[in-house]
Amino acid sequence: MQEIDGKWTIFGVDWNDPACLHSVDEAIAYIKKVGFLPFFANEIPGFSLEEHTASECWWGEDPSLDPWKWREVIARSGEIAYGKFFEKRTGFIAKEWIPYFSNYRRDGYDFDALWDDGKASIRQKKIMDVFDDDSELFSYEAKQLAGFGKGGEKNFEGTITSLQMQMYLTMMDFQRKKNKSGQEYGWEVTIYSKPEHLWGYDFMASRYKEAPEDSFRKIADHVKKLFPAATEKQILKVLK
Repeated sequence: MQEIDGKWTIFGVDWNDPACLHSVDEAIAYIKKVGFLPFFANEIPGFSLEEHTASECWWGEDPSLDPWKWREVIARSGEIAYGKFFEKRTGFIAKEWIPYFSNYRRDGYDFDALWDDGKASIRQKKIMDVFDDDSELFSYEAKQLAGFGKGGEKNFEGTITSLQMQMYLTMMDFQRKKNKSGQEYGWEVTIYSKPEHLWGYDFMASRYKEAPEDSFRKIADHVKKLFPAATEKQILKVLK
């Protein structure tokens, strides 16, 4: 997706193209097949969900055909992690590959150990402190509880993005706010949780005995196998 002349342009494919995904079920199957996938087009041609969808279906009247709505279904499926995992932009990681990303991106550290070693910022600490292993918080709730906003800490979005890049938080659902009468209103709002809430600590730490760089090499080699034309520079930019 790119802004051209003030208008957002989707780099999709024709509806009849064999590579086109037509439903959320097809998208889930494709993500599981490739293992992990950025949402939007990037330096590696073809390595995104965007480039496997029909441009005219985005933000359309039929939510069953809209990839922007698919992300909500995928996030709550429990089969695939969704968050800002690629170049601080959103993407998907199939369950099989989550431990590899967890080990590499965390560099073998649980967050408390990261903080104890002075490798986490105070802003990251304030956000992580409002999440226990079972927390499910709307973005505005996490922001308020962590002391961000007017008169408090700055750069909530940038900080929570960094925590997703390090696999400490993930987007687990999207829901609309409710008024006092229980009626929904407005746009869907992101709900965050720790990945451990969805898949358990043992699963998230299951590659910790492996050197983080070895986990990265397996991820990078997998991309190279799927996209042999991708250069090492391109792979590093997307995955690092």
